[in-house]
Amino acid sequence: MESKEKTIELIEQALESVRPYLLADGGDVKLVDLTDDLTVVLELQGSCQSCPMSAMTFRAGLEESIRKAVPSVNKVVAQNVPALAS
Repeated sequence: MESKEKTIELIEQALESVRPYLLADGGDVKLVDLTDDLTVVLELQGSCQSCPMSAMTFRAGLEESIRKAVPSVNKVVAQNVPALAS
């Protein structure tokens, strides 16, 4: 299994691949935590917090990118968007 630091680095790289699209719409994303059970906790920022498309962006963009980069991830959640927090 990869080290936690390496896993975090891969997650950050995945987020960087999606970040330009978020920034173009006034949003962003921040990696908050990688738990011991390999749950990725993200925080949507800017307009992404309240955008009606945030669930689609989250699942099809952020989560998919992370899962491609780190297939061992169990779950991806957004701590500040109730619909995406579990």
